[in-house]
Amino acid sequence: MFHRIRDLREDHDLTQEYIANILCIKQATYSRYESGAINIPVDILIQLAQFYQTSVDYLLGLTNSPKPIR
Repeated sequence: MFHRIRDLREDHDLTQEYIANILCIKQATYSRYESGAINIPVDILIQLAQFYQTSVDYLLGLTNSPKPIR
């Protein structure tokens, strides 16, 4: 999961600070999410999935398809 959120951020040419601001958290906290140092809360996972227009399942590594099921 941690690699996917980093890869998505980098694929969109965004900084950790930018994403942290969208999520209303500190950049250091977001950095720890990406490194796997701390678990990502469910509400943050949902916000990330909505922001990247993907599914939580994709972020969690339960599917390899980044497209959400509708």
